[in-house]
Amino acid sequence: MKISVLGCGRWGSCIAWYLDKIGHSVMTCGLANAPEFIQLKETRKNDYLTFPPSIEISDNLEIAVERAEVIVISISSQYLRSYFEDISKYSLDGKTIVLCMKGVEAASGKRLSEIVSDFVDKDKTNVAVWVGPGHPQDYVKGIPNCMVIDSDNQEMKEKLVNEFTSDLIRFYLGTDLIGSEIGAAAKNVIGIAAGMLDGLGYTSLKGALMARGTREIARLIKALGGNEMSAYGLCHLGDYEATLFSSWSHNRKYGESYVKGVKFEKLAEGVMTSKALLKLGQDYNVDLPIVEAVYSVLFKNVDAKEALNRLFVRSVKKEF
Repeated sequence: MKISVLGCGRWGSCIAWYLDKIGHSVMTCGLANAPEFIQLKETRKNDYLTFPPSIEISDNLEIAVERAEVIVISISSQYLRSYFEDISKYSLDGKTIVLCMKGVEAASGKRLSEIVSDFVDKDKTNVAVWVGPGHPQDYVKGIPNCMVIDSDNQEMKEKLVNEFTSDLIRFYLGTDLIGSEIGAAAKNVIGIAAGMLDGLGYTSLKGALMARGTREIARLIKALGGNEMSAYGLCHLGDYEATLFSSWSHNRKYGESYVKGVKFEKLAEGVMTSKALLKLGQDYNVDLPIVEAVYSVLFKNVDAKEALNRLFVRSVKKEF
């Protein structure tokens, strides 16, 4: 397949490397003045991997869009709307867009596939999401994992799973687009909470965080019209190891750095996602105590230790 990967960051470069590795024709496209693009263009490598000669590297968005059967997008989720204002200048009819990014738009509370639907005719342009656990640092070492592709288009979803599956990444067919997107986005907020626990020396509370976090997000998914059991799959609970425990998790590291007063320079999607999920919880009348705790620390300057103590020392109640 002719595939263009838009975004040259940690995940974008890994996706391009992976899809080339399993035999597809891949072009990676980034902003000409972005440091990560410049590094790849000049050296064909970054902090995670080295590109083979077979991957084309371009800063020409028009060429990248027009050549592709499949367009994989991996950028900061909060910039997806403005990015699509540029992409939608070109014809997307007959193409498949795969969103390999995890977030919810903070201003509107919209899922990422909903943002894309504001710009494309879904009868002419297929939209899918690629979610689940994994780190580029593991994949380049040949360490396998499992991920999910989900979409409202069953035929296209099955085609992508068949085309993208390999011994390195086994893909499952998602059955709940709402749950897949919300679960994947929300795990980053739980990851920040986990990092705060690490930073405070409360790592032993991660078990409680995992149990309660999954149930909390399941309630939200159900309220939004999805299947609450999706929260227990690879999009959310299945991604906890990579997000709540790994030293490579940006969100976990952000939470830990925050409570230690150390500046963290890399993207942590869970920050703005906490704001978006809080809005959804209020709009749909869903109690989201973990989301509220993270939001209160990041946006209201509530002391992290106080917020987390209050979270885990609540009034007596049933476990679920």
